[in-house]
Amino acid sequence: MARDRDDKKDKPSAYSKALGMLARREHSRRELKLKLRQKGYEGDEAGEALDRLGEQHYQDDDRFAEVLVRSRVSQGYGPMRVRAELKSHGLSDARIRAVLDEAAVDWETSALAQLRRRFGGGSAPDRDEKARRAQFLLRRGFPAATVRSVTHADVDDAADDDA
Repeated sequence: MARDRDDKKDKPSAYSKALGMLARREHSRRELKLKLRQKGYEGDEAGEALDRLGEQHYQDDDRFAEVLVRSRVSQGYGPMRVRAELKSHGLSDARIRAVLDEAAVDWETSALAQLRRRFGGGSAPDRDEKARRAQFLLRRGFPAATVRSVTHADVDDAADDDA
């Protein structure tokens, strides 16, 4: 019994715990709530802490989404992969569309850059190689239309356009 009281005294509040997590990186509300529950905080306490953090603008799902989009685009992921990740964090479809539109990414250029990074500057010599490159881009989350467009284009020509 004395041990239980000592544990409660030593355990930081849900607010403090969540604030510490936010100090390291942005988190979605859903992600923070899940982490707090895993750490043993009750739903009410976690909810109140998240409400307070939101009111103080320490936690903001819109800001989280913008940071995540920038990060994933710079890592070379396509819009379908980014959309799925944002959806898993509990963002609405409308907000996801808005964030992706605001990012104003040229997905075709991004896909070409990924092809050059992974396969070099030359075009695919045969059908099997084109298929391999297409699968690579599809796994990274690029839409089929973009993949078709860039895998049928000569990568050297696209590199010349960038110069």
